[in-house]
Amino acid sequence: MFTKAEKLISLRNLRPKKKEGFLKIISIFSFIGIMLGVAILIIVMSVMNGFKTDLTNKILGLNPHIVIQPNSFKIEDNFINSLKKKFKNVSLSKTYSGEGIIIINNSAKGVILKGVSKKEKNINEFFKNFLLEGNINKLDSNYVFIGSELAFNLNLTKGDSLSLMSSAFVTTPLGSIPKQERFKVAGIFSTGFLEFDQNVVFLNLENALSIFNKEEKDQNIEIYLNDPLKANEYKKEIQKMNPNYFVYTWSDLNKSFFSALKVERNVMFLILSLILVVAAFNIISGLTILIKNKTKEIAILKTLGLNNNSIKKSFFLTGFSIGFFSTLCGIILGTVISLNIEKIRIFLSKVLNLEIFPSDIYFLDKIPSEINFISLVIIFIISISISAIASYLPAMKISNMKTFRALRYE
Repeated sequence: MFTKAEKLISLRNLRPKKKEGFLKIISIFSFIGIMLGVAILIIVMSVMNGFKTDLTNKILGLNPHIVIQPNSFKIEDNFINSLKKKFKNVSLSKTYSGEGIIIINNSAKGVILKGVSKKEKNINEFFKNFLLEGNINKLDSNYVFIGSELAFNLNLTKGDSLSLMSSAFVTTPLGSIPKQERFKVAGIFSTGFLEFDQNVVFLNLENALSIFNKEEKDQNIEIYLNDPLKANEYKKEIQKMNPNYFVYTWSDLNKSFFSALKVERNVMFLILSLILVVAAFNIISGLTILIKNKTKEIAILKTLGLNNNSIKKSFFLTGFSIGFFSTLCGIILGTVISLNIEKIRIFLSKVLNLEIFPSDIYFLDKIPSEINFISLVIIFIISISISAIASYLPAMKISNMKTFRALRYE
């Protein structure tokens, strides 16, 4: 593709003389600009990918994949048995959830009250993975399990008493008042997902139905799948079995969130790609000045028999080499930083005495990072393409140069 002469000319252009120090500076800035642009693009995309994956895993790990609500129709045992026969290797559990208020001393906070049964496999796995204090066997009447953040905010510990108030009303001689019951803290869990740990309270299923004035026919069915990404396929099958029930999936609940995350990721990619375009202008300016300064040498090469195409290819190779090697260095730098970004965050936090990536804002206790090979390939191709275009444009001017004018005063 490139002859030996073209490679030698390109190599000579990459090593300018001392009197051409300005060109050397432009080349260095071009190299650093593209390298940093590629590295930043990889780091940001890795963090965005990790952020999405981590949140998805937490959402899938903490929430049911499919929920069936009675919708004023009782979920019959025959329907549940049909589900078990039709969808093998899935876990089903009966639950009931509603909004309530937790009251302790002079403090009150709105929470989600979720009634569960300790006999269910999924509930046992949840507490096995996330329980800090207590024992699931304590999930009996008048006992609750609360999140670590909620316990910290309300200064609660295992064994403390609290009151739960629901949205259901009871009639008294003084009128209707919200139903309220006393419970003891049986244990504390921590999922690492702050929004969950701050707002969810687990209690016995019978207690949940009681505090909301509900009956057994009002229970929901939660389904956990081996492959949560197939939740919508299962949803369609369930709706065909009985259209009277209201069925929704984890993706239905978080559709707007993931759509916003996808848009943000794409916008960030486009904006940061402009860094590469800006850096490529250094290649254009550097090659333009180089060609201008090398007018005499180019004329001599033409006189010696080297055609325009070969000279253009040699100058194109000069700019392309800068873009190619700076892209490789940027990929290596970006990958190394992405793999160690949490260590870097901890180091900078200690040195600057500043909290970077606060967990109460981003819902995660550390910066996630996930390097995607396809993303690396796309970034590499974009960077190389921009470098090639930036190298090609100045090289095209060589065709317009007149040899006799360059040698007139030699």
